[in-house]
Amino acid sequence: MADWGPVAVGVLLFVLLSPGLLFQFPGNWRTLEFSNLETSGRSILMHTLIFFGLLTLFTLVIRVHIFLS
Repeated sequence: MADWGPVAVGVLLFVLLSPGLLFQFPGNWRTLEFSNLETSGRSILMHTLIFFGLLTLFTLVIRVHIFLS
């Protein structure tokens, strides 16, 4: 049996934390902008750090497991 928990969490976080899709931090004009579908180098870096932190939290600390047979 394979553990699909980290894969599912990674895909979900990747979609939700895409810069400009739901929010952009830091934004071009404000600190936090919602649904502007734009991005910048700073926001890519911040979203990467947030993604890594949340993925580490869910896979190593909370230990999300999904087993499919």
